[in-house]
Amino acid sequence: MELKHLEPNHTDKRGEIRDILADVEVDAVTYLTSRAGAIRGNHYHEQTDQWDYVLSGSFECYTRAGFDGEKKMTITTAGDLVYHPAGEHHALKAIQDSTMLSLTKGPRRGTAYEKDVVSLKDGEKLA
Repeated sequence: MELKHLEPNHTDKRGEIRDILADVEVDAVTYLTSRAGAIRGNHYHEQTDQWDYVLSGSFECYTRAGFDGEKKMTITTAGDLVYHPAGEHHALKAIQDSTMLSLTKGPRRGTAYEKDVVSLKDGEKLA
């Protein structure tokens, strides 16, 4: 997992401009809403890289490098961008009602939403 808090690229009296990703090609941009307490993920992708950009609210972001890696938890808030490389186990638990964009590069997209999703079983789940 790589976490960055993104600052505006430009601000003036009209508002701000913020690049979420630059010089990165993506295959899908997905908008998600989560109610407080909701858990998303508890899976990994074999071929898909994923970036999660928090628009509002906050999440407990759980990650693990494969089945033998150390489980880590980081709080993410509005303006945070989290990168999950292919193979990294990840789960998000909404601390409050929250929204985010999920940007993906790889076969997991559109009507193939579940194509590159490997769900974690009950003793393997992160959240």
